[in-house]
Amino acid sequence: MSFALTERQLLDGTKTVTRRLGWLTLKPGDELLAVNKAMGLRKGEKSRALARIRVISVMREPLDTITPLECAAEGFPGMPPSEFVEMFCAAHAKRCTPTTLVTRIKFERLP
Repeated sequence: MSFALTERQLLDGTKTVTRRLGWLTLKPGDELLAVNKAMGLRKGEKSRALARIRVISVMREPLDTITPLECAAEGFPGMPPSEFVEMFCAAHAKRCTPTTLVTRIKFERLP
């Protein structure tokens, strides 16, 4: 799973939740490798492993229902929910609107 936009937050431990388009078959207990980048790699470029993570919970919800507490769990304390929604939609150009159902994934970093 790529953390290209939130690598620092993952590594400093402020990110414990991520929202994704897709990931519909993910379930609690699944273990994943967090990488710096997974798509759009240039020829010869490789992903760099950041951490192993374990999924704690998975649920679907409209993007625009995010709260200030959830923005903090995403690694953006103090960011207003409307700004988070705008940032998320911009990062997923043409595939996302504020009301798009996203997959909310709570996870823990493994040693």
